[in-house]
This record gives sequence, structure tokens and C-alpha cells, in this order.
Amino acid sequence: MHEAKKNFLDGMKAELPLLVGVFPFGLIYGALAVNAGLSRLAAQAMSAIVFAGSAQFVTAQLVADSAPALVIVLTIAIVNIRHMLYSASLAPYLKDVSVKWKALLAYLLTDEAYAPSIIYYEKNGVTPFSHWFLFGAGCALWINWQISTALGIFLVGYLTENDILKTIPLDFALPLTFIAMVVPILKDKPLTLAALSAGGTALLAQALPFKLGLILAALVGIIVGTSLEKRA
Repeated sequence: MHEAKKNFLDGMKAELPLLVGVFPFGLIYGALAVNAGLSRLAAQAMSAIVFAGSAQFVTAQLVADSAPALVIVLTIAIVNIRHMLYSASLAPYLKDVSVKWKALLAYLLTDEAYAPSIIYYEKNGVTPFSHWFLFGAGCALWINWQISTALGIFLVGYLTENDILKTIPLDFALPLTFIAMVVPILKDKPLTLAALSAGGTALLAQALPFKLGLILAALVGIIVGTSLEKRA
């Protein structure tokens, strides 16, 4: 178990630089969710159950816009479908772990956990306890997200009264965080073109209502990426 502990701690350490950027987003999500009309319990439960920052932000915005429930559910499903691609990418390195481990790691798999994990696996390959690296990265992010969400919910009154939510440049900072995670793993043509096509579609379709441009962009990126992977 010494190797398992080492991999777990290495995963947590690899995640630490990303936590600095993630914490403010969790805090702001908590405040935005309550302001959008979600109860404090529902806002926190979403962080614990859904555990997907981008989907949670979009959900809070859609709830505030009184979007139909079907649109909200469909948007969450499409936005999170990229996790299927993450899973496919990690599958060769995790194929020998038990079903219970796969279920746990699937729950903890996020953008921020995937980025350092795939780099680690491509560099070090598979060992009997290598899955503990992803477990450590996922646990570090989960704890960070729950605490930051709770703090945002607790401070919602202060953040709203002082217009702090309006002064924080989320429109710039959030995409910048994702770009920092994505660029290091764009190592081949399918990944690069999938990212470029999704980004271009998102820009062109940003005027669509209910954030439907995100759904379209995700679908375009997935289709381009999978098509090129099959050809390769």
C-alpha cells in the first residue's frame, strides 16, 4: 500500500495548482445558485451530486432565466458528455481495476482531474496502484469544490450587497482556466481540431437562447474528434 499512498499524494499534489483557480469559481457558483432561486440545500447538493462546475454554472443561469426543465436537463447532459471522451481516453490505463473503482473514479472524473492524470499515465504507464493517482486528484478537487461552494452559499448576502459577483471577470477568467488545462494535452490532430471546431462553433452560436450554443459546440467538437480518431 506504500505505492498506493504515494500515487494518491502525487495526484493531490498535481491538482494543487488548479485548485487555486477553481476555489473562486466554487465560491461564486454557490452565491449565483442561491441568487438564481435554488435553495441553499439544493445548491450544495448539486456540487455533491452533479460535481461538474461548468454544468452547474449553466444550470444556475438557466434557472435564473426560467428555462424549461427539459432544456436544463438536456444542457447538463450535453455539457457533461465530454466526460465520455475523458473516460475513453483513460480506459486503457484503468481497464484492469474493479467495477467499484471504476464507478468511484467516474464520479470524481472532471476536467481538472483529467488533465494532470492523463499526463501522468502517458508518462508513467500502468502500475498496480496507478489508479490511485486519479483518485487523489479527484479527491483534492472534490473537497475544494464542496468547501468553496459552501462558503459561497454562506457569503451570498455579502457578495451580492457589495456587487462582488458583478466585478469579478468570470467571462474572462473561466475560459482562461480551461484553456490552461486543454492546451497541454492537444498533442495530435484529432484533439486539436476538435478543440478548434468546438471553440469556433461556440463563438458563432453564442447568440442562441438558453445557452444552446454550448450544446451545439459540444456536439460539433465530439463529432469532429471521434470522426478523426476513427480515421486515424
